[in-house]
Amino acid sequence: MEIGNITTVTEFVLLGLSNNPQIQVALFVLFLIIYLLILTENLVMMLVIRVDSHLHTPMYFFLSHLSFLDAFYSSIIVPKLLENLLSKWKTISFPECFTQISLVLFSGATEACLLSVMAYDRFQAVCHPLLYIVAMNKKVCTGLVKASWAIGIGTGLVNTLLLAQQHFCGPNLIRSFVCELPPVLLLACSDSHISIASILTTVVVLGLSTLVLLLGSYTRIIMTALRISSAMGRNKIFSTCSSHVLVVTIFYGSGMFRYMTPASGSVLEQVLSMQYSVVTPLLNPLIYSLKNKEVKAALRRMLARKPRLIF
Repeated sequence: MEIGNITTVTEFVLLGLSNNPQIQVALFVLFLIIYLLILTENLVMMLVIRVDSHLHTPMYFFLSHLSFLDAFYSSIIVPKLLENLLSKWKTISFPECFTQISLVLFSGATEACLLSVMAYDRFQAVCHPLLYIVAMNKKVCTGLVKASWAIGIGTGLVNTLLLAQQHFCGPNLIRSFVCELPPVLLLACSDSHISIASILTTVVVLGLSTLVLLLGSYTRIIMTALRISSAMGRNKIFSTCSSHVLVVTIFYGSGMFRYMTPASGSVLEQVLSMQYSVVTPLLNPLIYSLKNKEVKAALRRMLARKPRLIF
């Protein structure tokens, strides 16, 4: 579209992961399987936590929100990725692109907050077991979850509204499989310093503050574990912490590097985007929940229940 002497771009083109038709078909099958696994894992987790009273505790309350968020997060990205893998025209309209950017930012910020809240919950459970019920009562847990969602919504709205003030005159090629702020901001023809300052401030303030809380909680947990005389107790805590730290490292490391470095459209950037948008939602249910003995027992109880006939 041309307004006066200024050309305005009305849509973007997602270049995706590959231009080779055979590779695209293989990637379609791969990501379809991964997406179905993500939905199945997270929906099963939400259902088990919902129906089993043994799991009505703060830890599983947070996990149910994390499972919902992971299913939602992947649903923002993977369906469009699957569509583009089989489509000749890989265009995405401005409203759709900016909506995707906003939802990606919202999901990432909310997940960062939830992960730190979950680490704090484990800190209270391990380091202050006698005060745990008081410290993590229903009101506190609900407040922490609401705050996480509110921070996520605010992060998505503020950064997307600032990006929407930019002028895009071409080119309109996004070297990625998803609309994210860094590669889209690279295409802006107007001064983008405010948007850059906003996203960097978000990553530094929100990312580092939640990371410090998270690492601080796990450090205290490990220090407490070292003072436990029981080898079995120590091993259980170390095993849990190591798997949690692995997920956190993947999520925070890839996300912060992606948003704090200039976009170039490299393969590394696409790999990083894949890690926090697809790999993390796939791993979270396995690491946080489905390998847990309590969850396995709850799942067996749910499957063993006889269906009730209602006439």
